[in-house]
Amino acid sequence: MSPLEIVAVIVSALAVWTTTRRSLWCWPLGLASVALYGVVFLEAKLYSDMLLQAVFGAFLVYGWVCWRRGVRDEGQVVVRPLSTRNAILALAAGAVASAAWGLAMARWTDASLPYLDATLAGFSLVAQYWTARKHIENWWLWIAVDVVYVALYLVKDLYLTAGLYAAFIVLAILGLRSWRAGTEAPAVQPL
Repeated sequence: MSPLEIVAVIVSALAVWTTTRRSLWCWPLGLASVALYGVVFLEAKLYSDMLLQAVFGAFLVYGWVCWRRGVRDEGQVVVRPLSTRNAILALAAGAVASAAWGLAMARWTDASLPYLDATLAGFSLVAQYWTARKHIENWWLWIAVDVVYVALYLVKDLYLTAGLYAAFIVLAILGLRSWRAGTEAPAVQPL
């Protein structure tokens, strides 16, 4: 457990918590989080997770823009439905990306657990895209991915990060409940 990992955990927890509250602050906190975790994962040789942080950075900027455009007059971020067709297409894209990413990591790097790491990365991208698009289904996918991430980080001796991802499961459940309630989340704070 390094001081960098401790700071990354704190910032990441704040980013997810503010997402559950549908606050625009989730985006800049998320950007800080991915920068910190990019270094943590580099040091742990979890290259798919490291690269995932860079892609998350782009998704975070995209999400920030989407959320700023999708605010009701009273300040609420509007949650949008996800069609079955779009869900299937996104999950299929996640599976294809995971397979290709895992193969590349296994063949050209000394990555630890390349296929599992790549699969989690691929489906995390789908979940992040759904978050940016304000689809409530993002929380279900985050719950599934985070359960497996907890096991991965325990295997890699990243105990604090495993604890963070266990907390992410709880936060995802809270986010699901808050987003379902719709009007219970606080107003968005402008940035």
